[in-house]
Amino acid sequence: MSSHRKFLVAGLIALLSVGTGWSQEKKEAPVVPPREGKREVVEIFNGKDLKGWVGNEKLWSVKDGVIIGKNTDEVKVSTYLLTEKSYSDFRLTFDFKLAESEMHSGIAMWGRIAPDKGDPLTYAGHLVMFPSGHGFYDLYGRNMIHTNNEIAAPLSKQHDWNSYEILAQGNRIRFVLNGKLVSDWREPEPDRIKSAPIGLQLHSNKQPQEVQWRNLKLETFPDDKLLTVK
Repeated sequence: MSSHRKFLVAGLIALLSVGTGWSQEKKEAPVVPPREGKREVVEIFNGKDLKGWVGNEKLWSVKDGVIIGKNTDEVKVSTYLLTEKSYSDFRLTFDFKLAESEMHSGIAMWGRIAPDKGDPLTYAGHLVMFPSGHGFYDLYGRNMIHTNNEIAAPLSKQHDWNSYEILAQGNRIRFVLNGKLVSDWREPEPDRIKSAPIGLQLHSNKQPQEVQWRNLKLETFPDDKLLTVK
């Protein structure tokens, strides 16, 4: 094959790759209305201990009202601190700080605990990513399904506290960072959505890392409005 033809083939492959990613991001999604259920404020974190959560005790702890995920040795597979109960439609507000490392963390939802993936407390499903890269990721599925880094990155403080709101209703996720709506997205394949535990991520990493969470507040079957947009 001539060098000119090789160049054309490589260019075509690149265009097809971009097109595939673009179609996945822009695929028209159906509108699934919010599910019906009891609207209730749930105390998922009491500020003292990890009652109501499941996680690796060597990696997760509580100090001064803050949930801390920390590793000094390698974490080969991303692991999670998981709520004992499952949720589908909810509002979650919280503060997060990436205290050490540059690896992203996130909130896992709408999926399943996946011990078949190499860790008894890893997760397959949706992940709302922050602060080292922002967007929505399908863990052990379609990979990146929505990006918002151009909007979110300038608003995010890399090694300081950031405030977040996640509003999940039907097949729609709205994501607020430090008072600004940065994502309003619908899952184009609603059959993937499951009532599931909510997980706090400690990412796989060969380097020491520490993630911190505080002021976690959960409301089930919430009103269709954002509370933290300024």
